[in-house]
Amino acid sequence: MMRWLSDWWRGDTAAVEPASARDAARLAQLHGQSFAHGWGEGEFESMLIESNTLVHRLRLGRKIIGFAVSRIGADEAEILSVAVDPAHRGRGFSRTLLMTHLGHLAGRGVRTIFLEVEENNQPARRLYAGCGFVVVGRRERYYKQASGEQSNALLMRRDLS
Repeated sequence: MMRWLSDWWRGDTAAVEPASARDAARLAQLHGQSFAHGWGEGEFESMLIESNTLVHRLRLGRKIIGFAVSRIGADEAEILSVAVDPAHRGRGFSRTLLMTHLGHLAGRGVRTIFLEVEENNQPARRLYAGCGFVVVGRRERYYKQASGEQSNALLMRRDLS
């Protein structure tokens, strides 16, 4: 109990919450730090008002340090993006964010979740495998790197029911 209270007082306790339109600029900044082709603030603003899109922010103290975005269709969803501030990686925040996000998807009737991950992105692959996702396909030369090279995407799936 004392550890939790100490962490909370210092702002070290992570909270996963629904994102709002006022978070769009920070989410775009985090996306740009995490991916070669970052989404802009306007793209996040659009996603945040769509009824079939679920966006969570990961907050540490008062600072947003991550997010997860999914699009829902019937009883399936696709995770479009998950990102955590590079300064806060390797501390388990991604897993907390993803598992909470999955729980909210299940609460909205989602039974199957898909995502695509760059084949060479080992940290993300470990995260997804550790959260129950399995590889079900591969897309050749799907991602274009900043260098101009192309890399493969793995299609992953997790059943919630």
